[in-house]
Amino acid sequence: MRAADVMTTEVVSVDPDMSVQALAALLSERGISGVPVVDADNRVVGIVSEGDLLHRVETGTERRLEGRAGHRRSWWLDTIASDRELARDYVKSHGRTVKDVMTRDVVSVSDTAELADIAMLLETKRIKRVPVVRDGRLVGIVSRANLVLATTKSAPATIADPDDRAIGDQLLRELKAKSWVDISSADIIVRDRVVHIWFSDDQPREEQLTFRVAAENIPGVRRVEEHIVAPPAPEAAPGSGEGQT
Repeated sequence: MRAADVMTTEVVSVDPDMSVQALAALLSERGISGVPVVDADNRVVGIVSEGDLLHRVETGTERRLEGRAGHRRSWWLDTIASDRELARDYVKSHGRTVKDVMTRDVVSVSDTAELADIAMLLETKRIKRVPVVRDGRLVGIVSRANLVLATTKSAPATIADPDDRAIGDQLLRELKAKSWVDISSADIIVRDRVVHIWFSDDQPREEQLTFRVAAENIPGVRRVEEHIVAPPAPEAAPGSGEGQT
């Protein structure tokens, strides 16, 4: 699936010159946590979220740049925050328009981007949403919620009346494609489209889950049954045993 398949197309966007107060009201009224910022040509020039309004002078939540008596903050704090960071924090807390508080370095994707790439982007960048553009213009937005919803709509491809052999063959192909799976660590039998998997009781649970999840995703499988067996007892060393003197 691609971005165009799951994105929200009726995107709420704002103008860079919108006031911070109007932005706060919009986010509250629409029940959204962030919006892209676009110019007159609908090109994305920034993105702004409720996090950008977290430290504001109106609510007394701005980051303290000076002490109560007007003295500079303590020397050890000065070593942490550079002058550039102090200036940025001041603008964030006192800026009057969206362009003052928005993030300008916007991460965006094309409408043909694969969902796997978008999911990785959201995770690595630690962001909740990403604008979707076509020819440089905003056409949609993909959020984490969109990806979750896509999961409920998608389903594995089906095959017509699969038999036990077809299920077993497909399961083995799936497992062999995973470099971290040791197929010999479990016994697999398919009967009446029920996958039976035998594990040793000392096998890590994560490995057992890999087998079960792979089997559950094979089209035609009715259910998966796991069987735990004790590992074989170690053979006695030569010359040992009862009756020796």
